[in-house]
Amino acid sequence: MSASDAGYDGSEPSRSSDTVAGFLAAFAIFASLLALAWHPLRLIPVAMVLALLAAAMGGRHQRLAFAAALITAACFFLGMAIAVLTQRPLW
Repeated sequence: MSASDAGYDGSEPSRSSDTVAGFLAAFAIFASLLALAWHPLRLIPVAMVLALLAAAMGGRHQRLAFAAALITAACFFLGMAIAVLTQRPLW
């Protein structure tokens, strides 16, 4: 299957919701990676909501939204493990 079969060959104009979904997914990835260094229970739920919102919007950035959801889930487990092992506060 080529890019033109999927309808993303550039012939369709870009929708603003596609752009917003891409930014939301990118911000979710940034927030979840930031949560590894800071309090995980403050940022991970927000990042997960943003990733799921980006996935619900769909469009051209579906793979980025899927990656954001996976990265956020992995950062949740890593952030919690790091916080428990180093005895840092979760909040």
